[in-house]
Amino acid sequence: MNSIDPSPAAIVHDTPVPAQASGEFWGSDAIAAMLHALDIPYIALVPGSSYRGLHDSIVNYLGNRAPQMVLTIHEETAIAIAHGYYKISDRMMASALHANIGLLRAPMSIYNAWCDRAPMLILGATGPWDATQRRPWIDWIHTSSDQGGLIRNFTKWDNQPGSPAAAMEALLRATQIAQTAPRGPVYVNLEVKMQEQKLAAMPAMPETARYPVPPMVRPAPELVSAAATLLSQAKNPLILAGRASRGITGWRQRIALAEKLEAPVLSSIKLAAAFPTTHRLHPIPPFQALPKSAGELIKSADVILALDWLDLAGTLQQACGGAAVTAKVIHVSCDAHSHRGWSADYQGLPPADVYMLCETDAAVPLLLDACTARKSSVALPARVTLPPLPDAVALRTVAAALAEATRGVDVSYTRLPLGWNGGYTQFVDPLSYIGHDGGAGVGSGPGMTIGAALALKGSSRVPIGLMGDGDFLMGNTALWTAAHYKIPCLMIVCNNRSFYNDERHQGRMAINRGRPEENRWIGLRIGDPDVDLAAMARAQGALAIGPVEKVADLLPAFRQGIAAVQAGQVCVIDARVLPGYDDRG
Repeated sequence: MNSIDPSPAAIVHDTPVPAQASGEFWGSDAIAAMLHALDIPYIALVPGSSYRGLHDSIVNYLGNRAPQMVLTIHEETAIAIAHGYYKISDRMMASALHANIGLLRAPMSIYNAWCDRAPMLILGATGPWDATQRRPWIDWIHTSSDQGGLIRNFTKWDNQPGSPAAAMEALLRATQIAQTAPRGPVYVNLEVKMQEQKLAAMPAMPETARYPVPPMVRPAPELVSAAATLLSQAKNPLILAGRASRGITGWRQRIALAEKLEAPVLSSIKLAAAFPTTHRLHPIPPFQALPKSAGELIKSADVILALDWLDLAGTLQQACGGAAVTAKVIHVSCDAHSHRGWSADYQGLPPADVYMLCETDAAVPLLLDACTARKSSVALPARVTLPPLPDAVALRTVAAALAEATRGVDVSYTRLPLGWNGGYTQFVDPLSYIGHDGGAGVGSGPGMTIGAALALKGSSRVPIGLMGDGDFLMGNTALWTAAHYKIPCLMIVCNNRSFYNDERHQGRMAINRGRPEENRWIGLRIGDPDVDLAAMARAQGALAIGPVEKVADLLPAFRQGIAAVQAGQVCVIDARVLPGYDDRG
């Protein structure tokens, strides 16, 4: 299965007692009606009094449908679920945060979505703007001037509308902006008294079809022609497959273009699957850090087609060792529209001989039509040999057991841990892997896995998130949401009882300074006592397996976990892996 039904499958519905028909309306009813008209499927939230009006309207005016509430235990989870949902479905959902205090808990997840160019509608609220209407103490500490300023540096737009009618227009504008490439989160702050204002009549509902998200921008014909000429005449062309949609049509067009040009393709494990890793023209596994073999392919290329590649300048610099890039570079990306001064997530400035300011899916079909087929002239590197299997539970043995357990199973990997060798997993369609979280924020793995699983519910696919113990521990309360709403998914915690990435940093620091490397564990190991991850999962309604400490127990545990997910359960497996990374490409 390479795509999913855009209409969400039913999850557990907290069904309200039907409200009596009434001719009375409130400001928040108009806002809820607008959300419904905009076809927002779900709203993940942590509740709070600042948006009690909207909460009531979603429940008692809409019947808790479209959007349906998805209750979470932490604001970061509410954002991460919306993020993961988009990464599977290419569809936006909403999140709601309570006043300034809820907003202050969410910025890491919002930053992840920003860096990952993932759209979401974030609804916030503030206490009464009229100070005479504030309850003593509590409304005062939940009222802030310019709440949007807290996250303005990593959202596309924010607004605090002054009336229900203005709020309806703000939601229209917000959904347009969020879903226009490069996509990203937007924030609409709904003042509490505006929500609770009694209306003489319901404002007229705009025709949402007249406020559409604009279609993809197409590159100018002369740019397509110039790029096609370079690619058709190239001796050693190379494609860097970066950001792209989850659509199967775009996936097949990328394959067809690579085959027409006989051009090898590289991909990044930081990003969602953009090209089949089993294809003969994808000789090097997806990588985190640039491996030597990929660097040599880049150096030998005379024309490079970069399809919204993450950190193009850095990749070229690493490959060329700081020397000038001699290859002609065709840069396809509209990411510059989201580049700001506060965050350097824009990376280095790459050279571009042809610069198409558009999305991958807009350029590829035009290039496919315009390019002339060429014969292969590139000697592809030999397939990477995987490291031997150790006699201990490690990332390598986890990967081998998981490959066997998933044989014949449609899988969507929702997270892979740091140090994972890209050759351990095969991506055969656009839903095989959703990529990392964008901002490298520890704790996003559980929420994003559940968001992806929400989008996959009703399909035949098994969502599997492999994550470190730190990632799981920070975000594990997301499990309750999955268990309550019966959103099946499998989380495999690659539990090395350490913030191991920082152990590596501290080890290198000690060596560079001539100090004892043996001390690198201090302040980083998660042990004495060990945390019972299985108990944490079980306490929230999930099936828990482990700790798994023997190689022979991995395959049975994984098979049990996959069967549980296929039966509709949430499952967590605590795999006690040895510290160590195998991220070689």
